[in-house]
Amino acid sequence: MWIARTKADLRQKLKSVPRPVILIPTMGALHAGHASLIDLARKNAGENGTVLVSIFVNPIQFDRTSDLKEYPRPLDSDLAVCEQQGADGVFLPTDSEMYLPDHSINVIENQLSSHLCGATRPGHFDGVCTVVLKLFNLTGCDAAVFGAKDFQQLAIIQRLVRDLDLNIEIITHPTIREDHGLAMSSRNELLLPNHHADAPRIRRALLSASTKTDAKEILETARIELESSPHARIDYLSLVNADTLEPTENISAPCILACAVFYGDVRLIDHIGIKD
Repeated sequence: MWIARTKADLRQKLKSVPRPVILIPTMGALHAGHASLIDLARKNAGENGTVLVSIFVNPIQFDRTSDLKEYPRPLDSDLAVCEQQGADGVFLPTDSEMYLPDHSINVIENQLSSHLCGATRPGHFDGVCTVVLKLFNLTGCDAAVFGAKDFQQLAIIQRLVRDLDLNIEIITHPTIREDHGLAMSSRNELLLPNHHADAPRIRRALLSASTKTDAKEILETARIELESSPHARIDYLSLVNADTLEPTENISAPCILACAVFYGDVRLIDHIGIKD
């Protein structure tokens, strides 16, 4: 497994690799969910294709300085996961390698990011779109793999590919969960033990709410479960149309019940599909 730390080195190494090139963009702190993304990339690349993992904690998508500072960076174990799962290469740039001191152009998304995480994290998805487009350009990948846990991010990246006419396939992997139902996240390891024990209530709240047949009842059921915890603080809880990501009360069409919940300073997200 090769490692490229600069854009020039990456381009040089990619000159001779077999296609297709399939990219898994990550911010590191890799867990079983990321391992499954690498496995899916390998399946789609075949024995002769190239599976490339990027590890970059993108500073321009963080809305809180403390979150960026505390984001886990276990590089040695991350590289071990990549090698164990059969990645062919890893792109490992620094902040200064990715962004010039006077960089002044970003990618702006102003529709799908209006609600949910986009509403509570100003500028977050502009940062995501910018770094993903840069990674697509730098790697020249044929496809990229994303997990469905960050469903708003996934929808926005699919829109990025559509609206900018990028010749890249977006491959989706279902959410991977811990045994007790908590969606796997790099942030889970930052949870205090009692918070980690309580956090599966997020999944329980969504599952319980999904059995209801009225929009108000759906939201109220989830809210009651979440607010019954002394540790959880709701950032948002919203029922949105699955296509537009706009808030809705019409559950005869496919929609998503989504939430973000703080445990201390650790913000966790999850969602569930709802339809008549």
